[in-house]
Amino acid sequence: MMNFRVKYLVELLAVLKEEGVTIVGEIEEYSYGKFGWIVDPEGNKIQLWEPNDDAFK
Repeated sequence: MMNFRVKYLVELLAVLKEEGVTIVGEIEEYSYGKFGWIVDPEGNKIQLWEPNDDAFK
């Protein structure tokens, strides 16, 4: 699985869904950030992470 750090996860997933990208599961939220998953055209699962930078200070 590949992992990418992103900004505005909720908005990004909405745009990707409109473009026909497969969204896997629901967004998970923790004190250190939000996580979402998609599947690329080759079937690879990709994790998207929007960190809560305040948790790392």
